[in-house]
Amino acid sequence: MGAADQMGKYEAVIGLEVHVQLATRSKIFSGASAAFGAEPNAHTDPVVLGLPGTLPVMNQVVLEMAVRFGLAVGGRVRPSSRFARKHYFYPDLPKGFQISQYEEPIVEGGTIAFRLEGEARSVRLTRIHLEEDAGKNLHATPSSSYVDYNRAGVPLCEVVSEPEIRSADEAAEYLRAVRRLVRYLGISDGNMEEGSLRCDANVSLRPVGATALGTKTELKNINSFKNVKEAIEHEIKRQAHLLDRGERIVQETRLWDATRGISASMRSKEQAHDYRYFPEPDLPPLVIAEDTLARLSTSMPELPEARFERYTGALGLSEQDGGALTAEKEIAEYFEAVVAALKGVGKTVLNRAAAAAEDERTGKTAANWVLNDVLARVTDPRALAAPDLPVGPRRLAELVVLVEKDTLSRKQAREVLAKMWEERRSAGEIVAELGLAQVSDSGAIEAACRKVVDSHPDEAAKFRAGRAQLMGFFVGRVMKEMGGQANPKAVNEILRRLLAD
Repeated sequence: MGAADQMGKYEAVIGLEVHVQLATRSKIFSGASAAFGAEPNAHTDPVVLGLPGTLPVMNQVVLEMAVRFGLAVGGRVRPSSRFARKHYFYPDLPKGFQISQYEEPIVEGGTIAFRLEGEARSVRLTRIHLEEDAGKNLHATPSSSYVDYNRAGVPLCEVVSEPEIRSADEAAEYLRAVRRLVRYLGISDGNMEEGSLRCDANVSLRPVGATALGTKTELKNINSFKNVKEAIEHEIKRQAHLLDRGERIVQETRLWDATRGISASMRSKEQAHDYRYFPEPDLPPLVIAEDTLARLSTSMPELPEARFERYTGALGLSEQDGGALTAEKEIAEYFEAVVAALKGVGKTVLNRAAAAAEDERTGKTAANWVLNDVLARVTDPRALAAPDLPVGPRRLAELVVLVEKDTLSRKQAREVLAKMWEERRSAGEIVAELGLAQVSDSGAIEAACRKVVDSHPDEAAKFRAGRAQLMGFFVGRVMKEMGGQANPKAVNEILRRLLAD
């Protein structure tokens, strides 16, 4: 039975647990650096290592980041939450337990909104809770391993969804939405390659139409959107194959091997740890004052979905363009800066209509350049925020205005942009140096047009007889006559008038 036939029989039920590393300078309970990339065990201290006599102290910035996250998803931020000790024995856990939240998480409920193939979706959240990260085991040889505790104690928000996701594609898009949201909030860089965003997926199948949940398996520590999609697709097929053979699904934890494209059993439910949670005795309840909550509520940035609605509403952009511009925080901020610059340097060119039409025209013009020309020159959208970006928003706006003023054609402007990117100079400097300014003098253009028409009486007669495609011939001759610098729009208008005579 093929995969399509299998999924005609079964419905996938998927829940994700996403670990978001918060972008703080120090760790959640100590002053040790939380920076990535140091020499092994360089970012540790007695608290991180769990040495006798040490006590954890809560990082206030972690608290505020978690609250902002909770507000962004529309969850209930608890005025008082608690930490607990989660016990398990593994070398990456220096204290022998992990400080986490269990029965009283900092955020309850909320939703993650996103779009899948243009359709609006939302997945409810069970909770968002705070915890410290563990260290990292490095397996040097089959007989020796090392532990790097640099990551131990780094603050995490764990985002637990309800089991409302129904496909691997939806799971990947949900994960992208979480990453996009935390990056807009500025609480995490969402860098999956560095482990700043990791995902566990709980997957089960049930017959189509059934309401009871099937037996789930957990896929651990998936670290890319591609791997999330492929791991879940593989697990759905694996479970469907077992069910078709009349075999029982074992509740277990499985590890995804991205290189081989398969998963392997890590431990069964019977082997799962009893974490022996109990309240953390060294930390008081985490109390959020009303004035703190009010301050954080009023300082929230415009979030991706709100920005998408504004782009596709007031700015009149298509859903495709709105989605592309809001996909990454840096793209949206670059676009916003170009729009603002156009309203400044181009106010006498672009802003010629009523306010609403002004905004729409400016937005569409900026979107066209950003999506089609700027993004073609960056491999990573985050480069748009770099201080040494070759063409910043204001310089791009200055180039766009030259097109809107008919000083440059669109083709010329693209050539100028390429030199701007390469030479890090302004459009004005390059245009002046190369003598690229487009001729818009109607008298000069008309003289060239008359010369061409008079020189080609046979072609003019054929055009007047209905050979409309000859317009390209005449335009080409006029552009050649004027060294390629005539305004094409003016050339077309004048030629049509002369050839109509």
